[in-house]
Amino acid sequence: MDWRHRPEQSPPDRLVDRPDLKRHLSGTHRAAHPSETVMRLLPLCAEMGITRVADVTGLDRIGVPVVMVCRPNARSLAVSQGKGVDLDAARASGLMEAIELHHAEHIELPLRLGSLAQLERSLDLADVSRLARVAGNRFAPNLEMLWIEGRDLVSDEPRWLPYECVHTNFTLPFPTGSGCFDFSSNGLASGNTHEEALCHAICEVIERDATTLWNRMPARTRAATGLDLGSVGDGNCREVLARLRCAEFEIAAWETTSDVGVPAFFCMITDRRDPASHHGIGAGSHLAPNIALLRALTEAVQVRTTYISGTRDDLLPVEFGERQRAARRQGAARLMSEHSPIRDFAAVADRSLADFSSDLARLIERLRAVGIDEVVAVDLSKENFRIPVMRVVIPGLEAPDDHDAYVPGARARNLLGAQG
Repeated sequence: MDWRHRPEQSPPDRLVDRPDLKRHLSGTHRAAHPSETVMRLLPLCAEMGITRVADVTGLDRIGVPVVMVCRPNARSLAVSQGKGVDLDAARASGLMEAIELHHAEHIELPLRLGSLAQLERSLDLADVSRLARVAGNRFAPNLEMLWIEGRDLVSDEPRWLPYECVHTNFTLPFPTGSGCFDFSSNGLASGNTHEEALCHAICEVIERDATTLWNRMPARTRAATGLDLGSVGDGNCREVLARLRCAEFEIAAWETTSDVGVPAFFCMITDRRDPASHHGIGAGSHLAPNIALLRALTEAVQVRTTYISGTRDDLLPVEFGERQRAARRQGAARLMSEHSPIRDFAAVADRSLADFSSDLARLIERLRAVGIDEVVAVDLSKENFRIPVMRVVIPGLEAPDDHDAYVPGARARNLLGAQG
């Protein structure tokens, strides 16, 4: 059944019952208060293999809430992280990340096996020529692989995607035909409603695209995107900034908003008290610029705390060695030295609306304005849990570039070409 036509949703004119209305607006936009979300999720944890939700805020001195959520038998990451302006928000964030990964590891939807050449005659396939590729990819029209059905939010028609773009089961051996497209959790999101999850997923894909493009700007152009943190008026952002300054951290932020026009930011924090310790980086995108910036700031705190805890299973031992840490320090110092805090936060337009359906329509509108004609969503929700989990794939946007297998897509190549 299409997520738009679920019987439990009320008619639009009954505003009090509309699930897509935003009922929590402090630090994030949600259809329910984070504490309500946590209470609803906790009884489901055991069935999804979640054994522990730990408050690790005290491992650092900053004081911004960070939690870790453990799933020892996970098929991808056994430890997920959450962050927020308070502990309820951090717990909801961490639980949702772990739960959406569980859903994407245990997909029960029908799959089709076949090649592009075989299936394009009978199925509506997404435009694979615009999907993010990986280094050494062996895709060919006659290569057999698994496919899964989604729905294009632009045309409201079915679209079949390579299964590799949707699942997060990282156990070996990989399904037949793997090794062609970006294989990550980019665009995987859960929420209190399907519309909320879709908005979160789309913003994540837009954020990764924006950061990848920003990373390819010349140093002088990138420096000019530096944000004047003194111009930030949002109370939650100012609270996080105050905690960081009180803990003696250097903070720099940049506006990375791309031509899509959805506010996006990148943030870095470095420890003035102990320059050799781990720094943190974070990125965020949202129609509301204060939410986008807060996501970047709190993610930077979360990343540093994750290194301190040493529990994330995709962090290799070499990353804690002095050579790697010295290289990261040099990179951070270079980026900080290039920072010019000239952007006025108040000048970043707030494009958010009162409900998630309107936000969703605006996000699709912004994507279409830059030539994106497909936004494919796969509903991974399970009837026994009744937690909306969506995977969104947007052919034409750049994949995350923070791994060795990244291959620049058309948008990155065009940017580099424009630079000569």
